[in-house]
Amino acid sequence: MRKMPRAARTKMKSFGSSMRMAHDSSDFYSRRMYASADRTEVNEIRENSVQGDVVDRVFCRSSKHMAELPDDCVHLMVTSPPYNVGKDYDQDLSLVEYRRLLNDVFREVYRVLVVGGRACINIANLGRKPYIPLHSFVIEDILKLGFFMRGEIIWDKGSSAGTSMAWGSWLSAANPTLRDTHEYILVFSKGNSGRLRAEGKRSTITKEEFMEFTKSVWRFPAEQARAVNHPAPFPVELPERLIKLYTFEGDVVLDPFMGSGTTAVAALANNRHFIGYDTNEKYCRIAEKRIKEVTSSHG
Repeated sequence: MRKMPRAARTKMKSFGSSMRMAHDSSDFYSRRMYASADRTEVNEIRENSVQGDVVDRVFCRSSKHMAELPDDCVHLMVTSPPYNVGKDYDQDLSLVEYRRLLNDVFREVYRVLVVGGRACINIANLGRKPYIPLHSFVIEDILKLGFFMRGEIIWDKGSSAGTSMAWGSWLSAANPTLRDTHEYILVFSKGNSGRLRAEGKRSTITKEEFMEFTKSVWRFPAEQARAVNHPAPFPVELPERLIKLYTFEGDVVLDPFMGSGTTAVAALANNRHFIGYDTNEKYCRIAEKRIKEVTSSHG
């Protein structure tokens, strides 16, 4: 890409805002707000290979220990952890136990993720009495593991919100209830640098997709549970957007809570590899069936 002339580069303005073109943000990040930020630069970036019999497989067991995966081998993690709300795959965990479970898994994800690789977590908040801001707890916990937060996406599901009647006190200020029509996609990275771009690796995102996918609000409908025989699936479009935005062809995509296999389907459809884990044998079989169908259609 042609570099802009030095005179055309922009800097932070003391009043108002400006266009950001080849933007010099050093003044912004030198302010006291960022005084405690880790400014460590990564001098050596390595990416290890995964053995051929490990990729494109679903492991029907916990992802707390992914012993078959070496350090620094996965390029992207996309997952939607169980919400612990009583679905038929959930355990009845306390909030402390639930956070400990996620911590154990995401600590292992940090180990296997390459430097600059992204970890993307789709999560919704819960309840009303009280409202449990799960996304805030996940952010707090995962930052303690060493991840850098790179942003959050609001997934607006309004077009498929249905006709829920959970309004609380109907047409009365006594006790109205908010109805969530959104979820979060939290984006983190290992290290504060970008990815190592190996020779021959190719991005597959179009200009139009890049412009749309880098927005912080995404609008597309949710997936119907009966469509994939899973009580809480996310649509293929969700991992597909993240895969196109954050990976090159041939990269490895991990889902430590694989469920019905949606992340694997999106990875294979876009010429990426996948690795999945799930403890529920029923959903492992469903995932493997969907994967086989995609493989057959692309063969």
